[in-house]
Amino acid sequence: MLNRFQTRKQKILEQLSVPEEQYQDLSPKGSVDAPIRALIGDLNILEGLVTTSSCSGRISVFLEGRKADPTEANPQDESPAGPGGKGGGGLWLYISHDPITTPLDQSSDFITTFGLVKGASGHGLLNPACRYIHLKFEPMILHILTASSTDCQRVLTAALSAGFRESGAVSLAPSKSGEINPMVAVRSTGYSFDSIIGYHNSSGQNIALVDEEYLQTLVHVANERFQINKERIARFRTALLQQYGPQPTESPVSGWEDAEARKARKRAEGFARQQALKEQTEPDNANNSASNLDGSLNNMFD
Repeated sequence: MLNRFQTRKQKILEQLSVPEEQYQDLSPKGSVDAPIRALIGDLNILEGLVTTSSCSGRISVFLEGRKADPTEANPQDESPAGPGGKGGGGLWLYISHDPITTPLDQSSDFITTFGLVKGASGHGLLNPACRYIHLKFEPMILHILTASSTDCQRVLTAALSAGFRESGAVSLAPSKSGEINPMVAVRSTGYSFDSIIGYHNSSGQNIALVDEEYLQTLVHVANERFQINKERIARFRTALLQQYGPQPTESPVSGWEDAEARKARKRAEGFARQQALKEQTEPDNANNSASNLDGSLNNMFD
């Protein structure tokens, strides 16, 4: 009988096995980020681990939700935004999980790309209910359910050694059934940043508070941190796989196979076919050589 961890892992892997065009989750993008799909596949093959949510790292532009205005006599029915501007009608204006290329021909600009417009600033900025627009860079965050405290410690050791210094674990106490299935968050906030670049005015426009040159500077900084993020992800993957040693290429869930495992299997099958063909042709060549030798000997003694 499957235990609680195995049951949950099987369900998660079945969901991930859905074709990409049909897969949908609760993230703004709605699917697993391309830069860490291989990492997710590697982790989910490991016995005792399964990923529950992830973000590969991103640069985003976010409009805060409506804030509570103490001057309003009759607040709107919609709940106000919480700390950080989430909720209350907050809106993602732009999201990228890859570095952003700066157009060399200046055919476009980041003010337009990020959904902003140039305009006279200042009106309403001192209003407590002003909704600001943030440009953020956020590194990878990965939540991993583990089957035991030993698996939890392995993940944490790999994460901390790779530079994800704010990583931690929850659910360390046994469940009613006696199982311990800690949830590990692999994360680092040390190289994230959040800059206010605009605000939402009373006319419904998103007004830029900074110029194009400043936005280019922020994008340049974000691109540099994408590279740091990429390097830390690679170190984490290597450190974790080394702790678990050689792994099978097939998933514990029948019918599911990640991209790297599929590539390795196809390569092995192709090599096996070549060997079989070679072994099939070698006896024929040997028989032909033997026949030629017999003919030569007969000619010698005729």
